[in-house]
Amino acid sequence: MQIKKVGVLGCGLMGSGIAQVAAQSGYPTTVVEVSREVLEAGLKRIDQFLATGVAKGKVKPEEKQATQARLAGSTRQEDLRDCDIVIEAVVEDLEMKREIFARVDGILRSDAILASNTSSLSITEMATATRRPGRFVGLHFFNPVPLMKLVEVIRTIQTEEGIEETVSAFARSLGKTPIRTSDRTGFIVNRLLVPYILDAIRALEEGVGSITDIDQGLKLGCGYPMGPLTLLDLVGIDTTYYIANIMFDEFRERRFAPPPLMKRMVLAGFYGRKTGKGFYDYSVEPPRPNDFLTAR
Repeated sequence: MQIKKVGVLGCGLMGSGIAQVAAQSGYPTTVVEVSREVLEAGLKRIDQFLATGVAKGKVKPEEKQATQARLAGSTRQEDLRDCDIVIEAVVEDLEMKREIFARVDGILRSDAILASNTSSLSITEMATATRRPGRFVGLHFFNPVPLMKLVEVIRTIQTEEGIEETVSAFARSLGKTPIRTSDRTGFIVNRLLVPYILDAIRALEEGVGSITDIDQGLKLGCGYPMGPLTLLDLVGIDTTYYIANIMFDEFRERRFAPPPLMKRMVLAGFYGRKTGKGFYDYSVEPPRPNDFLTAR
């Protein structure tokens, strides 16, 4: 099967990024949101990203114009009817995703592929809400989508022969590097990344080092582009907390259990950059470590 037209469910941070790279790669792309207001915000985000690329000389003005010409926004799922693949990128709520997939499944052609951008939920469980579990995969992009090269392609025990290959080829056509994995909670990246981040929080809780020392230690000692606590603020402490809970429910291992400090920070609204405060205070420049978090 050759993918010629792309649909995206959700025009938030991830959905708008996926829609952008698809349109930028030459695919007519339809992105669907629940409301016109949310849709317009997502399309504006794409416009601003492309405009910044033009200003920096990384995107040609005609490329920006062509990308936006291939991109259509809608609040009607029926407008996905002629898409060859539809990628879901809504909030990490299993029941909501299942409801959306059940509706879209009845709209699409029988040979169309459904994919979820989930970072942690069961692909198999979502696929059972449709009549095409053999043509249902995970397609996990990373944030920010236009810049991050990696895509995890997740197969299930029901995935039909050739579908994984088709989706991997599609990912490569977007300029991405696909890695293949099976439907196990966390897939490859989060399976390894989440315990690393949670251990950094435990080290902070236990007084092994300060926020700055832990981040500098991993950044300079291991050559990482940023320390684990800085990374956590960027990804979102609330998002990681949610993923960690899903992984702990699946494996029941301490390495996936969110530390008490993480829970308290989420309850207090310390989500990281998105709220202006996390392990660092982003109201000042450069951001200042919130050392009071572990004050005795």
